[in-house]
Amino acid sequence: MDEFELIDQIFQRPEGSASQVAIGIGDDGAVINVTAGKQAVVVMDTLVADVHFLESQPADSIGHRALAVNLSDIAAMGAVPRWATLSLTLSEVNEDWLNGFAHGFFELAGRHEVALIGGDTTAGPLAVCVTVGGEVEAEGVLRRAGAQPGDFVYLSGRIGGAAAALSSNEGYADPVLHRALCWPQPRTELGSALGRVANSAVDISDGLLADLNHILNASGGLGAEIEADSLPLFESAVALLGPQAALELALGGGDDYELCFTAPQSRHQEILETGHRLGQDLFRIGQITEHGGCRVRGTAIDLDAISPGYQHTWPSSIS
Repeated sequence: MDEFELIDQIFQRPEGSASQVAIGIGDDGAVINVTAGKQAVVVMDTLVADVHFLESQPADSIGHRALAVNLSDIAAMGAVPRWATLSLTLSEVNEDWLNGFAHGFFELAGRHEVALIGGDTTAGPLAVCVTVGGEVEAEGVLRRAGAQPGDFVYLSGRIGGAAAALSSNEGYADPVLHRALCWPQPRTELGSALGRVANSAVDISDGLLADLNHILNASGGLGAEIEADSLPLFESAVALLGPQAALELALGGGDDYELCFTAPQSRHQEILETGHRLGQDLFRIGQITEHGGCRVRGTAIDLDAISPGYQHTWPSSIS
């Protein structure tokens, strides 16, 4: 069996109930059925070994993560994911590794009813590129622009866990922090439910301060006041690093893939009911202001010293 036959065997899957896919893998291109009255959303991320993931980590977690970070972008747009393409750059063709990667990828794809419709393979240093397409009603599109003064600021889950896992071997070995880093859970149901409720949204890939500032800048240079005591930290991170270091990682560490979104105060109860209906913890962490940038109240941390966003390298000391 040559490498093409091996990859075909591992990644060729039936489309199943994916009604959007008219023609999938096997031709020069895929053909997608477009749902009348909806708009297409397309996102893409490239993950490079020892930059966006550890080459030594389990292959199934790499497959999961490669798809999850794209589904998180889809969620931040208020869309529903439908299909994906996958490009793999491989330093070697390892059947066990490919099977593990495929297991992680397709397990998450199955949960979100995402069909793999095509891709590519090439030789080189290990890297993964995934594109995901989704659809959304025009009235339900979420963007970074749209926040208004007085809006409440929310988070869809705890933050800082992934950065805490990368902080030391002890953090990486902690099962809760390790899962936050290697198995991020995209909030697609929540994202599509927020489309008619929230004013703006972004996924937390580069750190809360950096990504919330994307909302503030896109919305016309607004400000935000965040309450340090309201930030949902990982208990494991606080126990391992102490409250101040855990807070710093929550503010600037990134790699969380939770949603940060804003909504009018009048929608607060509806937001809480949405979270309850989906079984999703939602945290109100602050409020949008007319100006002043992003400020964090209740801490002596120097925000200028916080990382400006995710730095594209993983520590070589983690194993």
